[in-house]
Parts: sequence; structure tokens; C-alpha cells
Amino acid sequence: MLITGEMLIGRKAVRGEEQALHAFNPATGSDIAEPVFGGGGVAQVKEACELAQQAFDTYRNLPLTVRAEFLDRIADGITALGDALIERAQQESGLPKARLEGERGRTTGQLKLFAQVVRAGQWLSATLDSPLPERKPLPRSDLRLQKIAVGPVAVFGASNFPLAFSVAGGDTASALAAGCPVVVKAHGAHLGTSEMVGRVIQRVAQEMDLPEGVFSLVVGAGNAIGEALVAHPAIKAVGFTGSRAGGLALMRVAAARAEPIPVYAEMSSINPVFLLSNALNQRGESMARGFVDSLVLGAGQFCTNPGLAIAVDSDALKSFVATASEALSAKPAQTMLTAGICAAYQKGESTLSSTKGVEEVARGVEASGPTQARAALFVTDAKTFLATPALEDEVFGPVSTIVRCKDEQEMLAVAEHVEGQLTATLQMDSADLATAKKLVPTLERKAGRILVNGYPTGVEVSHAMVHGGPFPATSDSRATSVGTTAIDRFLRPVCYQDFPADLLPEALADSNPLDLWRRRDGEITRS
Repeated sequence: MLITGEMLIGRKAVRGEEQALHAFNPATGSDIAEPVFGGGGVAQVKEACELAQQAFDTYRNLPLTVRAEFLDRIADGITALGDALIERAQQESGLPKARLEGERGRTTGQLKLFAQVVRAGQWLSATLDSPLPERKPLPRSDLRLQKIAVGPVAVFGASNFPLAFSVAGGDTASALAAGCPVVVKAHGAHLGTSEMVGRVIQRVAQEMDLPEGVFSLVVGAGNAIGEALVAHPAIKAVGFTGSRAGGLALMRVAAARAEPIPVYAEMSSINPVFLLSNALNQRGESMARGFVDSLVLGAGQFCTNPGLAIAVDSDALKSFVATASEALSAKPAQTMLTAGICAAYQKGESTLSSTKGVEEVARGVEASGPTQARAALFVTDAKTFLATPALEDEVFGPVSTIVRCKDEQEMLAVAEHVEGQLTATLQMDSADLATAKKLVPTLERKAGRILVNGYPTGVEVSHAMVHGGPFPATSDSRATSVGTTAIDRFLRPVCYQDFPADLLPEALADSNPLDLWRRRDGEITRS
């Protein structure tokens, strides 16, 4: 597929004239010469949002089978791009081929999973309460409820997942599944990859004769184009994955609108791993090696990277630190996604190394490339950690800090102290059950996903997955950006009171033409 450097506004390809942008190859540290991308501005955002608004009612009222087919065909189109997509994504991200092939499978898989969700219709929450005309002292009306799409959604592509959290990633898939047109702001780290995937969505929409504004892709440097997108009155919700500063900036724009809207921002998490004493005694060496493997996976550029480990001080913990240090010192430096991310990593790692009370215990192999990250491991005590807010800052990359606690009570205090997280992990054996029972209530309040004897990197796309958590992990702890319940972010309930049969939505018709499972007078039934 030819990459032209144009934005995709509805059915058109439009060259932005605000600035000339180049894609960047982090492995070589140089720009990719061709093509030159034309960055857009407020005018293109306005056109895309207006088209999305015009498309909304038509798109959300299409048969569920049509909406599901749209998602399936997007997935098939992405697969059909073949090696060309992987090669371009490699150029723009520095990620290995196998990782990107797996990410493509995740992307197409979640599109097809949401197609199944759309067809099943349970997300509609169809509910019927029969009228009670004889009820005393007052009769009850005929009441029926279903969920509908909130409106056009703005999606911001993420830097660390050029496919799975980008143009056709989870936010886009769940918004389209809900019945919301989508306007995507492409991430500057993968401009060509974004255009390739965007053209697939645009082409499928045209082939299916869907309303023109169901999808648009805008490109632009700086903050202005993103802020204009969130501020446009047609946009009714925002999906974002990125830094805390970026998420907070979009939240401020959304809150300042005449009509404030929700921003579902995944932002900052250090994903604490609690190393319980009996597990450390029994299998500390294997735990240490697994911890380091998780830490350096993908150059540490995962939002679920284990940036913190907590344990009660002991000989077993000292052995864990020694084994982890040995394992990490052999890990090669890896290319990071962008020069900016690499610079931020180096700054964050430098802050850790210069913090009083923090000891550097290991570094990986020296970097040899222009944007490579060298892994690092630090140790501190609980007193220093609790008194030093900077130690809780996410450092995006392969670095982690081990916190030594003097006893179980101090470990519980650290658990209570940490901010909201995407994940928290318990490495434990059966003999650790009493300590685990004390930790779990706190971790339930602190994290969206709690693991036992695993590592947080790796987020399954499934019905039960939660990829969210209390602030600052996300802006709304009630939501998830991965898993089928991600669709709920872009829905709202509507109650239909005393509607004539001919005016009712199909999902609420007495004959149940969509063959849905529904709640009728309090019972789950297919009638």
C-alpha cells in the first residue's frame, strides 16, 4: 500500500498544510525521508468532527449485523496488508518483527471479538418492566431500557503500541462497536503505520456504503490539534493512552467545555510486585529471573511494566537482589520507540540514581545505538520510599526499584501508600496466605487487576480483563480500555416510557426480533 502522507477526512485524502512532518526510525536515529506528512490544523479537525456528527444517527441505527461486519472486515483488511504493514511498523518503532506480528494478531482479534459482542447484543442491557395499571396507590407505566451510543469519539493513538492501541486499536474497536463514529489523532511516532491502517478502515467504510463521517484520521504536531479535537462540541468522549501530563491536559480541555465530556485516559502506573516471605525462601531465584525478564520486555515500554518490588528484608531478599542483579547485568540495551521517550527514560533513571537513600545495584549492557535504553535496578528502604514522592513517578522503560521493609506492618504501609495502579502482583506460596489476606483489601482499592504468581506484562483481550485502575493509572477507575466491557465507556442508558409498539427500538419490542437475552420483570429471559 502506498503511503502518501495525507490525512483521511471522511472519504477524502487531505494534505495538511500547517507543517511538514517526517516519520522517525529510532533504530538509526534518523528521519524517514519519504513521504513527507502534511500536518493539519483546526480546519481539518472541524471538518472531521462535523462529518462524524452527521454520521452518528445513521451509523448507530444500522442493524447490529452490519456494524459487526464492519469490524470483521477491518480486521481482515489489516491482515491482508501482510508484511508491508509489519515492515513499516518496524521502521517507525524499532520493535522486533515477532512482537509486531503478535500485536497485529491482538489487534485483529479484538476487532473480531467486538464483532461477536455486537452480534450478541448483551451490551444493550435490554430491560422491560411491565405496566401495573392496578397498582395502588399509583399505577406503574410501561418502562423499557436500552443503552445507546454516546456520540462521536476522539481517539489518541499510543506511542508504545503502533497497532493494538492505535488507529484500529481497542479504543476505536470498542467505540465503533458501541455505534460511535471515531476521529483518530495519529501518534507522531508511527505516521506511516497509522495511515496504512486508516486507509483500510476508510476503504471498508466506503465499500459498505457507511455514512462518510464514521471514521477520520487527523495528523498534526504539538498540542493544538489534539486540544481542538477534544474541544469540538461534536465529540462526546475521549480515549487516550499516554503520559500523565498528556492525559491531564486533555481532561482540563474536556472539563472546560460548555458541555464537559468524559476522558478515558490510561496514564501512569508502576505496578508493584509484593514478594512474600515464604515464596522468597522457596523459589527466590526463579522469581528474580522472571521479574527481570518482565522488567526488560519490550525495553520496558509497557504500561504494566513492574517498576516496583516490595518485600520484608531477609537473607532470602538479599539473595533475590543478587540473582536479579546478575540477570539484569546480562540484558542488552534495547531500542526505544522515540528519541523523546529515550531522553525521558534517561532523565528518570538519573533521578533515581541521584536520590539520597537509593542504591544502584545493577545495570544492563552498555547502550550502543542512538535511542537505546540500558536497564537499571535500584534498592531502597521503606522509610526512604514513603518519604520521597519522586520514587513513585513512573519511569517509562526498563528500570525498577526494590523496597526493603523491616517487617510485615511496614510492607502493609507501603501498600497503603502507593497511588492507583493498573496492576498489583502477589508472589506467594500457600504459607503466605495470612499475609496475602491482609494485603488484598488494600490492593483491591489500589489496582484494577491483581495477579498471583505471575508478572503484569501481558494483557489478555477477554471478557473478564480489566485494564484500568484508580487515578493516576486512569482517569476513571470504573472503566477498562481492554476487554469487552470497554464498550461500556461509550454507551449511556435511555428509558422508553409508555411507547407505542411501532415506535419501540427492536431491542425492546415484545416479539424480541433480535433474539436477545433480556431482563423482563426482573428475570433474565429470551422472551
